[in-house]
Amino acid sequence: MKTQPPASGPGSIEPPLSRDRVAAGERVVHFRPRSILIVLGVLVAVAAAVDFIILAHSALTLIAIALFLALALNPVVEFFQRRGLKRQWAVITVYALALILFALLVLVLIPPVVSQLANFAQAVPGYVTDLKAGKGTFGFLERRYHVVEQIQKSGKGGGQASLTGVALSGLSVAKGIASSIVGLLIIAFLTLFMLLEGPAWRQRLVSLVPRQHRGSVERIGKGVYRAVGGFVAGNLLASLLAGVIATILLLIVGVPYALPLGVFVTVIELIPYIGPFVVTVLLSAVALAKGPVPALAVFGVLLVYHLIEGHTVRPLIYGRTLKLSPLAVIVSILIGTEVAGILGALTAIPVAGAIQVVIAEVMRQRGERGAAIGDLV
Repeated sequence: MKTQPPASGPGSIEPPLSRDRVAAGERVVHFRPRSILIVLGVLVAVAAAVDFIILAHSALTLIAIALFLALALNPVVEFFQRRGLKRQWAVITVYALALILFALLVLVLIPPVVSQLANFAQAVPGYVTDLKAGKGTFGFLERRYHVVEQIQKSGKGGGQASLTGVALSGLSVAKGIASSIVGLLIIAFLTLFMLLEGPAWRQRLVSLVPRQHRGSVERIGKGVYRAVGGFVAGNLLASLLAGVIATILLLIVGVPYALPLGVFVTVIELIPYIGPFVVTVLLSAVALAKGPVPALAVFGVLLVYHLIEGHTVRPLIYGRTLKLSPLAVIVSILIGTEVAGILGALTAIPVAGAIQVVIAEVMRQRGERGAAIGDLV
């Protein structure tokens, strides 16, 4: 008959672990000071990394955009390398072709976009007058919800304050334009140097890894490059195609400001799943200005196009290059959007693909170790 050990109290001394207690099924967990310090160090490192990302958000955004462009252009660079060009000359050739294409797009798109924006600015007073009178397509907003009165109430203030607000708004717009130009120049130079020095940097980083782990690191690097590069290039092509189709559709239906809306579609379509939904709803609402029939036509065509695209182009991008399930795609987009907004939504799927490559390599190594132990047994 086994006797129960005495209950521990304030003055009792816990007896040392014995074979009888181990045999009784008791489990005692010991935490070494070294393990505790390692956990604390990891937590501090994660907190420091989050603070760094928050502080350097603007710079990291430019670097991320340049990295995506470099990944999109690198397959073309490798194509010229396979044709006998050295890396630097292949980069210069691709970069020059990209600049020429960008300049042609600017020359073709910017004048019509500016003209349509100017026409829109001139048409705004008429829209406001119709809205105040409860007329036009969106007149129901005033008739039912009194939108104009609500805006006037929220915008009441002194004349001097209004003038100051206008001046500050003008300065903010000028500052935004200057920042955008500087950002574009920085992205252009970063993309160039990433294309030129990318392989050298990869070799330097791999050389820092111990020899016994270099094979795994190289396999992970190649897998991440294929996943991210394939996604970026494919997503850009799909977004450009969607922008062209949306522009042509709006021109056929007669919706005003088709070119600016087409550029907007190209940018928004970069966000998988969410972008097509936003584009379909927004363009259908804009087409209401021409009447219900054009709106239904825009909605129907975009819906059919996105259904076809969702079963052909997008699965080709996400399936073959990333091998991600739709659930993983949606979850990664939601988390990325919550963490970093639009940039997070754009980078969520490539990051998820990179994580999946790392997990696959870890599982492969575990399988090899298990097979080796089985052979020994």
